Amino acid sequence: DFHARRIASCAPPPRSDTSRLPPPPPPPPPPLAAPALPPPPHKSKSREMVSNTRVALLGACVAVCVMQARAATDGDQVAPFFGFMGAMSALVFSCMGAAYGTAKSGVGIASMGVMRPELVMKSIVPVVMAGVLGIYGLIIAVIISTNIHPVGYTLFQGYAHLASGLSCGLSGLAAGMAIGIVGDAGVRANAQQPKLFTGMILILIFAEALALYGLIVGIILSSSGAAGAAKPDSP
Repeated sequence: DFHARRIASCAPPPRSDTSRLPPPPPPPPPPLAAPALPPPPHKSKSREMVSNTRVALLGACVAVCVMQARAATDGDQVAPFFGFMGAMSALVFSCMGAAYGTAKSGVGIASMGVMRPELVMKSIVPVVMAGVLGIYGLIIAVIISTNIHPVGYTLFQGYAHLASGLSCGLSGLAAGMAIGIVGDAGVRANAQQPKLFTGMILILIFAEALALYGLIVGIILSSSGAAGAAKPDSP
């Protein structure tokens, strides 16, 4: 009996019969796709705004074309716009250059005058040269504005006056920036080394010459516009 019980305890457990187990449950069905929702209202509104913008741009282009066609047949109605823009450009850009040159060099003069107040009047040259730039723009603006007439003003004159104003104004702006930077550094260096005064004046003169070139070309262009108006049409 002892040996029989020992043999029975060492024997492997009986295997379960898998054939009697129930079959596994079927897999769950795939989820159904959600129905397509209509686009949110803000997207539809944005699309409508984009379409309206395109229509407005198309209408603006058509209006510009019609205005140009009418200007070509009705005596250049849009030509004075370019003339007035030329007068405005000459004065505004030249005054911008004059203001920058005055402010930049004035800061250097004020900083230098704290230690060397006796050199303030001697160092005022950059401020004077920067202020002259505004006079250049004023001259061209007056010349252009006196030659603009409501009747008989052609596109040739408008383009000539616009080029005249831009040449003078942008040249004055560039010269004002150069005068301001050179004047600021020059007056500070002149306070420490008086021998640099002559060199500073020469640099300022050549910077002022840039605006003078623009003034000369502006006068020539405005004169060519007036000559084009006085010249009779060729048969």
